[in-house]
Amino acid sequence: MELEKRLKEKLEAPTLNYEKYFSEKALGMKASEIRELLKLIESSDVISLAGGLPAPETFPVEIIEEITKEVLKDHAAQALQYGTTKGFTPLRLALAEWMRKRYEIPISKVDIMITSGSQQALDLIGRVFMNPGDIVVVEAPTYLAALQAFKYYEPEFIQIPLDDDGMNVDLLEEKLQELKKEGKKVKVVYTIPTFQNPAGVTMSEKRRRKLLELASQYDFIIVEDNPYGELRYSGEHIKPIKAWDEEGRGLYLGTFSKILAPGFRIGWIAGEPHFIRKLEIAKQSVDLCTNTFSQVIAWKYVEGGYLDAHIPKIVDFYKPKRDAMLKALEEFMPEGVKWTNPEGGMFVWVTLPEGIDTKVMFEKAVARGVAYVPGEAFFAYRDVKNTMRLNFTYVSEEKIREGIKRLAEVIKEEMKK
Repeated sequence: MELEKRLKEKLEAPTLNYEKYFSEKALGMKASEIRELLKLIESSDVISLAGGLPAPETFPVEIIEEITKEVLKDHAAQALQYGTTKGFTPLRLALAEWMRKRYEIPISKVDIMITSGSQQALDLIGRVFMNPGDIVVVEAPTYLAALQAFKYYEPEFIQIPLDDDGMNVDLLEEKLQELKKEGKKVKVVYTIPTFQNPAGVTMSEKRRRKLLELASQYDFIIVEDNPYGELRYSGEHIKPIKAWDEEGRGLYLGTFSKILAPGFRIGWIAGEPHFIRKLEIAKQSVDLCTNTFSQVIAWKYVEGGYLDAHIPKIVDFYKPKRDAMLKALEEFMPEGVKWTNPEGGMFVWVTLPEGIDTKVMFEKAVARGVAYVPGEAFFAYRDVKNTMRLNFTYVSEEKIREGIKRLAEVIKEEMKK
């Protein structure tokens, strides 16, 4: 009774005007639409093609268990202690060697900093490189969480459209020329060149090289985000942009989230030491250091050759899912609906006829038992309404087929209107 009385008194007491205590930046913050959508469907029987989650079946649980025992037995003093802000040195050495062998990127440990996932890397890049009003080029569409990270630092976004070969760098060049005449210049170009999120497309080698040429000519830096590069199911491997970066204009972002497990929250930034040093200083005030225990496990995972051995297993697991989604789209979608044909990664991008708003349609799709992410959220200015992102890595092939079938039914009804 006493507890109920105190609770009643608390509920009836005058409440604070909580909003007035927030900073202007905090007042402008908005929740991730994808995260909010996932909350709506996580406890239902809806087939979710919305998230960007790796399949738990791909997590190397037994290897992690073995390595964890080894780490606690032989490296506990280091693994359970604070670490340096820049990251666990043996892991940075191992990653530098892996990138040299895998991508032909001439890099050393001093060029690498470990981050708390590549999402932290995006925030640190905004913190270090972006002033209010600086011009930042992004793809249209682009990674929603990158937009969220950068928006906090108040840049001016310019969107460059994608096609099947990635960012249209010819259009970028036209925009750069136009800005130069106006006495303006681009500060940063952000790109996900390989199996782009959300579109799934891959930038051609020709465009990668031209982007570097433009960076030199118009004096900007390139932020190359590569979380999906190892998930190739067809087509020929293309080296990262960083592999041709002779001037040091590129910042390369990598992550263990898709090739080990996202729960480790380990990413890395590779770039010129001058850039890395300033990013390191920025990180010091954020979290002091990335999870040391996870870093030591990741080091043993790379050093022991487990990473190279495990990637083909992930690819073999995801390829049939990609194929199942493309086949179902071909079978069920009505004429007038278009979609990308990704050679890898985790996503397919779908474009509906003009006039259909996929955000408005979302509730109808959920009522029919299927979910997706409305495409509006992936544009800096939310100016495209008739697109959606579909994920094929998380649910089974059977559910992919059934989910696409349900989605096609909803789309057909909308097209009739």
